[in-house]
Amino acid sequence: METYSALRHLADSWFLLAMTLLFLGLCLWPFRPWAKVTHQDVAASIFRNDDHPADATPANKEA
Repeated sequence: METYSALRHLADSWFLLAMTLLFLGLCLWPFRPWAKVTHQDVAASIFRNDDHPADATPANKEA
């Protein structure tokens, strides 16, 4: 068997299976049950250093 044929057979069978499993794993990774706390923490991170209410912007204080 030539090198090209052997590599082609490997790519058509095992690498295709490996890439499919990797794709499915990466697609399902964010939906794992124990990641809910991490997702909530990341979603709230933009408000972590917010010390003032939303309506007390500098433009509203001058008026």
